[in-house]
Amino acid sequence: MHDSLFPTKKWRIFLIARPQQRPKRQIDLVNENIHFREVMLIDNGSKKVMSTRDAQRIADQRNLDLVIVQAKAQPPVARIMDWGKVKFEQQKKIRENKKKQVIVQTKEVRLSPVIGEGDFETRKKAATKFLVVGNKVKLNLRFRGRMMTHQDVGRQVLMNMAKQLADLANIDQMPQLLGRQMSLLLSPKPEVIKKAQSEKKNKLKENTNAKDED
Repeated sequence: MHDSLFPTKKWRIFLIARPQQRPKRQIDLVNENIHFREVMLIDNGSKKVMSTRDAQRIADQRNLDLVIVQAKAQPPVARIMDWGKVKFEQQKKIRENKKKQVIVQTKEVRLSPVIGEGDFETRKKAATKFLVVGNKVKLNLRFRGRMMTHQDVGRQVLMNMAKQLADLANIDQMPQLLGRQMSLLLSPKPEVIKKAQSEKKNKLKENTNAKDED
């Protein structure tokens, strides 16, 4: 038999990648973006169902904006306000809250199985400095050479450091060995984090007052 008598069909498969869809941007239901026929307008302590056109006319007469505050209600609830001012205040509050937040980071403090008393105190001060501002501390201890056969000594060094920092931190992770490195993780206690947040808030307030005085 010849190949020419029984031709072989070759198929090619093409994969078409669909473009990744971007998340839809949320549109504020304000003024011309409102497409409901009627709304429940809350204004000056009163409630009244009316056409969206009439509610918009009232807002326009006051040089203010008609804003939907409860879109899923039947009918949707609307208020009249200065939307630009409200939006600005909302964004300002978000920025201020971000500044007040204490961003928790994990800081490393290196130890040795044969660490001296002076170096131990130095590492303890470094760990304390990290904890009091709300950061976690990872105590890392590396075994070199024959010290690998004395893992109990390294574990004792880590636990001794954790014990001396017990007023500030809790043990998140007990000593674990990975290769030639043993580590222990400490997290600041809730009251320490709360104090750090309070101090950051006060510092931010002092800086704001100083700028106002200038």
